[in-house]
Formats: sequence, C-alpha cells, structure tokens
Amino acid sequence: MSLAVSSLSPHHPNRPIKSSISERSATSPTFSSPSHLPMRKIPGDYGLPFIGPISDRFAYFYTQGRDDFFRSRVNLYKSTVFRVNVPPGPFIASDPRVITLLDAASFPTLFDTSLVEKRDLFTGTFMPSTTLTGGHRILSYLDPSEPLHAPLKKLLFNLLSSRRHAVIPEFRRTFTSLFQTLETTLAADGKADFGDVNDNACFDFLGRALFDRDPKQTPLGSDGPKLIMKWVLVQLGPLLTLGLPSVLEDLLLHSFRLPAALVKKDYERLAAFFKESAGTVLDEAVEMGITRDEAVHNLLFAICFNAFGGMKILFPGLMKLLGRAGGKVHGKLAEEVRRVIGKGGGEVTMKGIEEMELVKSVVYETLRLDPPVPVQYGKAKRDMVVESHEAAYEVKAGEMLFGYQPFATKDPRVFERPEEFVAERFVGEKGEGLLKYVVWSNGPETETPTVGNKQCAGKDFVVLVARLFVVELFLRYDSFDIEVGTSPLGSSVKITSLKKASFLKRFLII
Repeated sequence: MSLAVSSLSPHHPNRPIKSSISERSATSPTFSSPSHLPMRKIPGDYGLPFIGPISDRFAYFYTQGRDDFFRSRVNLYKSTVFRVNVPPGPFIASDPRVITLLDAASFPTLFDTSLVEKRDLFTGTFMPSTTLTGGHRILSYLDPSEPLHAPLKKLLFNLLSSRRHAVIPEFRRTFTSLFQTLETTLAADGKADFGDVNDNACFDFLGRALFDRDPKQTPLGSDGPKLIMKWVLVQLGPLLTLGLPSVLEDLLLHSFRLPAALVKKDYERLAAFFKESAGTVLDEAVEMGITRDEAVHNLLFAICFNAFGGMKILFPGLMKLLGRAGGKVHGKLAEEVRRVIGKGGGEVTMKGIEEMELVKSVVYETLRLDPPVPVQYGKAKRDMVVESHEAAYEVKAGEMLFGYQPFATKDPRVFERPEEFVAERFVGEKGEGLLKYVVWSNGPETETPTVGNKQCAGKDFVVLVARLFVVELFLRYDSFDIEVGTSPLGSSVKITSLKKASFLKRFLII
C-alpha cells in the first residue's frame, strides 16, 4: 500500500528472487518441471457447491482463524501448495476457488505479470463497486496491459519525485507533534492510545508533504482519517472481522455487500479535498491523457487507501515489535540514530538514514513479519508448472492463484528463527542477501516498481517514512513500554511508558 520515490531506493547488489515456473508449449502434451522436481497433483478440494465455501469461510474467520486455517491444511496435505476456498464466497464472490501458494519458492509466481493477470484482483475474488471510487476502475485494479496503467502509475511517480524535498521536514514537524501529544496523554492518564494520534499525524503528513496543504485548514478539518476508515470498511468489510457474534457478523459483512450509499457524502468530502489541493498534479494528468476526474479519484485512492492505510498498519506494527524487543534493542537503535545524526551536525538527512543499518533492518523485519497487505492474487494466463521447494504442480489457464504472504516470508527454508523478530536480521552482506525474500510490496525488495509491473508504486516512500519513524522515536526516547491488542486492521497499541533520552542529548534536534 503506498506511493514511491524511486530516487530514494537504496542500491542492493542481490539478484532478484525468481519463481520456478515452466510453461506448456502448444506442441508439448504434458507438463514438466524445469528443476526436475517430482510432479504432484495439487492436493485439496473445494467441497460441495455453496456448502464448501461457507464452511471454509467460517473456519477462516471464526473456528480456526486465518493463520491456523492455512497451517492446518499445510499439515494435512503435507504441501504448501493446495486448493481451498477463500472468503468472502457466497453471495459476494461468484467463484471463491483458489490454488494457495505458501512458501518462498512458489509465492513469486504472483509477481510475474507475463504469467498471471492482475485485472480486478486487488481485493481478490471480488471487486468492490466502482461507485466507491467515483465510477472509475482505479490503478490498483488495472492489469499492466491496460492502456491507463502506465500513465496513472507514472503520475504517482512524478508526484513523489516532485515533492521529495518536503518529506523529511514535514515528517519531523508532524511526528514531533505526535510524540508531544502522547507524552501529555501519558502523563495525564497513565497510558496513551497510539492509534488515533497516529492516524491524524499520518493524514496531516501526507497532505502537507505531497500537496503543501494542511487538511485541518480546509473544509475537511480533522475528519479525514475517520472518513477514510468508514470508506475502507465498506470496501473491505467482506474480508474483515470486527469481533461481533459470528453468525451476525457473517450475515452483515461476509454475505452481502455494504451499500456504497453509506459513505457517499464522506467520499464526496474526501474528493473535494483532492480537487482543491492537487491542482498542479491534475494539470499534469490532463497533459498525460488522463481525465481530471479520473486523476482525482486515483490520487484519492493512492493516498487514502494505499499510503494512509499502509502507514496506519505499519507504524503500530513497528511499535508492537520494537516494544516487545526490549531495552537491549532499544539501546542499540538509540546509539546508532544519535551517533549518525550527531556526526551530521544534528540534521536528519537521506545520507544519514542510509548509514543506519540497524534502523533499516528493523523496518525490513517488520515488513517481513507484518506486511501491510498480507494477501496477493493472480489469474493464470496460460498452462504452467509452479514449483514449491519439494514438488512441481500443474496449473491450468484461468485458475486463480492466491498467496498468504506471512507464510512465504516466514519460510523456515529461507529464514532462521522465522517466527521471531530479529532486529539485526538484514544487517551486513548476509542480511542484504535475504532482502530478495522480503516481498511486502508485491515484489522483492531488491527490485524496483515500474509502469510495467504491479509492484507497489510507493515501495521506497514507505520504507523511507518507516525509517524516519524509528529515527524520530529513538532521538527522543531511550526506551518505551506498550500494551498490544487486536484491531480489524493491524495491531492496537497503547503506550504505557516513554523513557526520555538520557545520553547524547546535544545531538537532539527536535
């Protein structure tokens, strides 16, 4: 979820990860494995029509939960590739059947747009009504082969490139205010909810950094984050669980679409903000052959759904994993951040951030363990063979492939202690060699988003702001403590203590 500035991307010498795939030629009567792994029939089945999808949906959301839903089938079939139904199923998705890819070898198949089609698959086996996006099929739902894909993605690249000078100063300004608010609340109440404060800061930052516009100084006021979340809920309701009684929730969220009319006025307010704030970007869009209206709704989606939504999930994820990592990791991060910033005269710069190996590593480790978008889809364009570590499987043209990323990025054949947060995992030459298996952006971290692929247009932007968040945190505090709860999107985090910086204070510019 996000936007990108390609010039912010660090250089990695690693060769990109590639999936092991072969295609069946017109003259070849059988499939064959390019690596000579044993051919195996894809295990699993879809059950009886209607009953099978409903049964799998209840297991996915309620009786097992998402991780156990997949883990139990890996154990049952002795395979990381199998057939199953995924939500929402009846009556929202006409065909819930997928072939699931759950290891680091097979998962990259989903990135190869020469083999899989990405048309209307952003949310998987169903697509929300275009009424929710101004009547347009947004960039996220376009396949690279479609004419508008390249100019729309280029428009996002150009926006971020033109505003790259504003990212660091606006982030520092906004998150200085966030930490001051947390400190005040913590002093008054003994704990501080990170979520709402973070949401407000993220939207404020995006408005200022990308459009030089403070949302609070517009008719939108401070309502932006709440309006966005209502709009996102109507789109993603079929894939979420809110903690309601299972039968009631399944009927309300997973069986029928929530009506777009519920958020019509909210969406109009968001669209008005972008019409008023993105004037020069909209002018550029028209010059590129994109209608002004289409550009407005694509910018809204990219910034509200992708960028804001990604930061809403990623920053609490960072707080959760760093909070649990404890004082020893905190001390190392504080030392690295303050040493580099001090060496640079107290300024936070791109050059300095690139020198912070541990900061970079903890960001990549968070993206490995808690990717903002955990699932990917692709429809096979042709007959092919997909390989796991142990076997090869026939996939027919038109079959839907599905990947649950947290299993692929916790593959024990790739990562030692795969379930653990290891702060130093990506430090040094060996650590950088693992970056090709970090695929949160719908592609390997060692590859670059282009107008011809479906890798997150904002891959580099997200990594940068995540590093900035860690930098700002450890410029101010030696350590902190948290309480963690659940949330429909990401983690719920409450701050229970913030230990202010006690050393190298002369380097702090806050």
